[in-house]
Amino acid sequence: MSQSPRWVRPVAVVAAVFGLLTIYSGGTALFGSAASKAAVGDAVPLVLWFNFLAGFAYVIGAVTLFQFAPVALRIAWLIGLSTLLVFAIFIVLAITGTPFEWRTIGAMVLRSGFWLAIAVALSKGS
Repeated sequence: MSQSPRWVRPVAVVAAVFGLLTIYSGGTALFGSAASKAAVGDAVPLVLWFNFLAGFAYVIGAVTLFQFAPVALRIAWLIGLSTLLVFAIFIVLAITGTPFEWRTIGAMVLRSGFWLAIAVALSKGS
């Protein structure tokens, strides 16, 4: 295994924190009190469940990235591309009249962009 670039470990820590926060917020929205569920607003269930479950993948991806394991590249691409797919489904649902929260758009751009940026950087070996 080669030595990791300087950016890898700090980004891995951010990814782990991002994953833990995603698990917490998604878990609260899905399994929390009535007030917690109401605070979510018009969340699209598919997106909510996907993001909650993806939080676990974020943590796994963060660990493999921190270790600079070769599988980190595949995990980053898998997370980034699957997030884009769910984002595309979300857009179709929103366009066809499903109630949604506007903040979901920003969250999905952030999530997919974060992981795709990691995947691209790892692919380039930088």
